[in-house]
Amino acid sequence: MKVEDIMRKKLETIEELSSIQKAAQKMKDKNVSSLIVVDATGKPQGLVTERDLVRKVCINDVRTSTITNKEVMSSPIITIKSNSSPSEAADMMLQHNIRHLFVVHGTNGNTNNNPIGILTPLDFTRYQEYANDNEKDSIEKILEYYR
Repeated sequence: MKVEDIMRKKLETIEELSSIQKAAQKMKDKNVSSLIVVDATGKPQGLVTERDLVRKVCINDVRTSTITNKEVMSSPIITIKSNSSPSEAADMMLQHNIRHLFVVHGTNGNTNNNPIGILTPLDFTRYQEYANDNEKDSIEKILEYYR
């Protein structure tokens, strides 16, 4: 089993200079918890999540129409190759203390850094096949860590 087998392919973007109010509305409309923040050319620059909105905006009591996605996004985007194992992904999420890992196409040493999917702790719940006890431990750690 590979990361590409359990990732979600539904990726939504938002412009970096758009307001976080627009980001929150798009997350609600598209039923997603994160958006890829892109620059004017469409190149991924970072990630804005529901958690970012709560921790960086709501608790500071600021006008959401005046704050841009660029101001609250997490950057750089952390990626993993699509042919990596789920346990490698879990280890990477723990190592970087992140909940969203972007999947990029990668085979034979070639990578394209444009995300083709996203992996969150919830996606590991669909992963039932473990290669060994170490892999099982890694997956269980990521699920427990993000409960």
